[in-house]
Amino acid sequence: MNSIRQHETVFCNWRADLPILLGVNAVIALLLTLVDEQDSLVDNLIISNSIGFCIWGGNVLLSWWVGDRMAWPWRMALATPISLLAGFKLGALLGASDVLAILLHRPTLAWRWVAIAVLLASCASVFFIVLFHAQKYRAELESERRVLAEAQQAETAAQLAMLQAQIEPHFLFNTLANLQSLIASDPAMAQTMLNHLNDYLRASLKRTRQAATTLAEELDLVSALLAIQSVRLGERLQYAIHVPDELLQAKLPPLLLQPLVENALEHGIEPAIAGGRVEIAAQQDGGKLRIRVLDTGLGFNLAHSTDSGIGLANIRARLSKLYGTDAELVLSPNLPHGVIAELIFPYEQMD
Repeated sequence: MNSIRQHETVFCNWRADLPILLGVNAVIALLLTLVDEQDSLVDNLIISNSIGFCIWGGNVLLSWWVGDRMAWPWRMALATPISLLAGFKLGALLGASDVLAILLHRPTLAWRWVAIAVLLASCASVFFIVLFHAQKYRAELESERRVLAEAQQAETAAQLAMLQAQIEPHFLFNTLANLQSLIASDPAMAQTMLNHLNDYLRASLKRTRQAATTLAEELDLVSALLAIQSVRLGERLQYAIHVPDELLQAKLPPLLLQPLVENALEHGIEPAIAGGRVEIAAQQDGGKLRIRVLDTGLGFNLAHSTDSGIGLANIRARLSKLYGTDAELVLSPNLPHGVIAELIFPYEQMD
């Protein structure tokens, strides 16, 4: 299989190497014309190109036939004499001097044509050795790059799946712990929270393993999350979502907003005696999509906790894997108190 790919690469690269071969043939023809003016430059060009292309064709056919079973020097030694005779005959058919006839009928000129043949064969052989070795190296390098790219893609997909999977238990464990405490103290509220949890799981079932989702689908998950937390926190939590309809089909990785909202609740709203408000907004800024999660909680008093949590580390890792330096997560204070977390990444519409 690798040999076939290398031959295909040699064939495909031939068009790129054709000008080089023509240039080598032209230089040989010009040198022959300068050394001996008995033949015109046109004749020498025809003969030079005929021999050059026959040597190339012979080596290509021999390479496809015997492959790596025969070393390059032996292939050249076998193909060159036959290619020389074929090249001389082809040149005669194209209107140049019939070198083979001259060798038979005018032996006194044999030394001249033998010298020409040796010069052409030597130059063409050296050229094709270098050419084919370079093409073989390019084919091997391209194959290694392809294998490396496939391995990196598989590694990236595995890492993204692992990072994404961290979000689900992180949220579910917290929710189930809250639900367990409510079952004994307030069964009715526990039932309401369970209903919201069912809504969340139903909404996330088809999306958590997708490579991409829409902003609308993410907002469905976040809305269910906020509804669950509002049952537990009551009047201590207010929330609002401000997203233009034209951005609802924006493409983004799944479970990107949830850790920001959960982080705002856990480290901002919950510890605050008076609670607070969570707002989610999105806007298009040129070729970028900006999604902002704002809270009016305790703010950067817990900056070390908010900056090192699983959720934020997960987001940064996923953004880096998916977008490189074209995406970022920015945390800033929300004066007089609270935190603003802003996601910035390339804007795309979901197909």
